[in-house]
Amino acid sequence: MCLSVAEKKTVSISSDPVFLEELSEYLEVLSNPLRLKILKFIEREPREITAIAEHVGMTYQNTKKHLDRLVSTCLVQRAAGFGRETDRGIAPVWKYSLAEGGLENLTRTLGIFSSIATPLGYNDIRERIQTVRSALNESGDHAGPVLYVIGGVADGKSFILKKDRIPMGREDPHHPPANDESMVILPDEYRAVTRITKPHAVLIRTVESWQIEDNASTGGTFVNSRRLDPLKRTPLANGDVIDLSVGENSARFLFISDE
Repeated sequence: MCLSVAEKKTVSISSDPVFLEELSEYLEVLSNPLRLKILKFIEREPREITAIAEHVGMTYQNTKKHLDRLVSTCLVQRAAGFGRETDRGIAPVWKYSLAEGGLENLTRTLGIFSSIATPLGYNDIRERIQTVRSALNESGDHAGPVLYVIGGVADGKSFILKKDRIPMGREDPHHPPANDESMVILPDEYRAVTRITKPHAVLIRTVESWQIEDNASTGGTFVNSRRLDPLKRTPLANGDVIDLSVGENSARFLFISDE
């Protein structure tokens, strides 16, 4: 993916046919509602195929086929365990579990790809993304809006926005936060960003939208290359690019909404 610097920055998907084929296959695996039901069932504890088959109402053979497809996405992992006790004793079995952060990572992945501009001829990709996101929303597994770091030592790190007011800034080793989940904290290498103890900017959730406010920072806060007025809230939209300062040691984020 690349960012096109324009009046409105957007995320553009690669036109590489191999990448598009892999993405389409990934989405095809997840667009089956039975597979999403399996993911939810194994979310909290490993399960053997027999138990999974009973839960989703399928045969052993069909359940295994679905699990093999899910394993191929790396959302599900397989490990040896012990089955139910029978007259013959306890036999070893394969047990399937959700990879650490599996559903959360799935939600983040779909959030990123939902903001892309797909090439001509690949509209089915966007439709599949929406199908899977809708299914997750209905099952209550939607993680919420996310900020993704773009560039620098924390490139690719994501922050799920769970609070109504979230300060953004650089870590302060002398004043560690009491609750990291309530803040967007960057490593010290982002030196152009104000420390979190006097936040560079603040994200605020209102009834209508998410908004961002620059906290009179030295380097400024930018949304889609437009510098914000200090202490004045600005609404955010899905796919907006946020910069805390500009130039060397600044920080860039991609905002993905939960709509």
